[in-house]
This record gives sequence, C-alpha cells and structure tokens, in this order.
Amino acid sequence: MRPDGPLLLYVHDPMCSWCWGYRPTWQRLKAQLPPGLARANLLGGLAPDSEVPMAEPMRQQLQGIWQRIQATLGTEFNFEFWQRCQPRRSTYPACRAVLAAAEQGAEEAMILALQRAYYLDAQNPSDQDTHKSLADTLGLDRARFDRALTAPGTEQALQAQVQLARQLPIQGFPSLVLWHQGWHPLPLDYRDPAPTLAAIQTLLATPANA
Repeated sequence: MRPDGPLLLYVHDPMCSWCWGYRPTWQRLKAQLPPGLARANLLGGLAPDSEVPMAEPMRQQLQGIWQRIQATLGTEFNFEFWQRCQPRRSTYPACRAVLAAAEQGAEEAMILALQRAYYLDAQNPSDQDTHKSLADTLGLDRARFDRALTAPGTEQALQAQVQLARQLPIQGFPSLVLWHQGWHPLPLDYRDPAPTLAAIQTLLATPANA
C-alpha cells in the first residue's frame, strides 16, 4: 500500500480494551490534526472466528487488563459482562460488523456502539445477534447490513486490513502510523494527544526526499 499523499492510520480492534481506554484521547487528537491530513481506520483483527468458550485463565487475564486500564486511565467498565455472557476469544465477527456498517456510512458509529455494548452494557460483541441489534439502534438498513455481515467481499476486506496491519511497524493495538515518504510509527500517550500531534507535525514538515 502506497498512498498518494500523507495518511494517518489508526490501527485498532473494536474488542481491544486498550482502544476503549484510548478513545477519549483519540477523539481529542482527531480534533487537532492538521487540516487536509487524510485519516483512516484499519482493523487489526485480534482473534479469528471461534465458537469455543473462553478458557478461565484468559477470562482472568482480560479482567485484570480491564482493572489495570480502569485504575490507570479511569475508563469505565461493566464487569457484569463476565457473569452475564459466555465470552469467546473471537473478534473477527465484530470487525466484520464494522465493515458492514461502513457500507452505510456508519463505521465510526458502529465502533462506538460495539465498545459501549461490550464494556458498558455487558453484551457479547462476538455474537451476530448483538451486531444486528446495534444496527437497528443505529438506524441502518437491516437487510443490507445482514447481507454484508456474511458477504465474501466483507471477509476479503477484513483479511486485507489484517494483512496490512501485520506489515506495518506497530507493536499492538491501538497504534498510529503515518504515511509520509514511508510508514512511520507514532508515539501514543493514553492521556495526552500532544506527543502524537508533535510527531505528526515534525514528520509532515520534512521536505520531500530529505
């Protein structure tokens, strides 16, 4: 992938708890980006499709991560999820829901809806029933959304994004990468957008072929 001009990629997964923690700072950063800088989301795909219930060690590990994010950033989590739902280590279904919603111009709305459903409302983001309910809440054309969820083109688009994410200079999710005469990983502060913004401005100020 070689964009025609500067491009900021936000590499994420709708079921990534650190992405939920970073969300307020990401929103502040977007509001301060240089005018004209193109921006896009890229689904990294944390975990492929699985119907296997999540093992207890993984359940405990993820709850520990939630507790750490809550203690560090003040992010809200609803721990009733772990009693109400049968969690699975499967994020690709939620990623496809984002792509299906994007066909109707609701990519950002679905990302937030999935995060709120998972972290605040104790709904299972790996279940298609959850995705379809969220589509209704967002006022999407349900028939079109349902077709897109299982369309081969949606799966192909997801795999293309996952493969690109694996080729980029990132360490995990969330990550920010800037294309400007090559790909540049950006510093990410979970509390403050300033370091990332400064890095973007410095890179964009670099003359061509410098």
